[in-house]
Amino acid sequence: QVQLVESGGGLVQAGGSLRLSCVASGGTFTDYNMAWFRQAPGKEREFVATINWSGSTTYLTNSVKGRFTMSRINAKNTVYLQMDSLKPEDTAVYYCAASESKVVPAENDYWGQGTQVTVSS
Repeated sequence: QVQLVESGGGLVQAGGSLRLSCVASGGTFTDYNMAWFRQAPGKEREFVATINWSGSTTYLTNSVKGRFTMSRINAKNTVYLQMDSLKPEDTAVYYCAASESKVVPAENDYWGQGTQVTVSS
């Protein structure tokens, strides 16, 4: 069973950048497709990006395309979310998730505790 720990969140001004990291332990990292989700105050959790086990395929939701990049380094058991040109509407708790069978993890897959990203205007 894999455990996920996110880091890299913080407070940044609009137009700035942050890089989130998610380190996995307790499993074989290449068994998992990985994803990032986010949840803003008062809103439901939403999908942000996903990457397959090898890192050869990524998919990002339309609202972050061209600004965010997802990647992984399997030798480090780590996935990243590079966030550029940040906007106040990107403010949310960002969660890392893993699934052995799904491209987009579901509630019954593996989740981290989240890291707060706050973008000031």
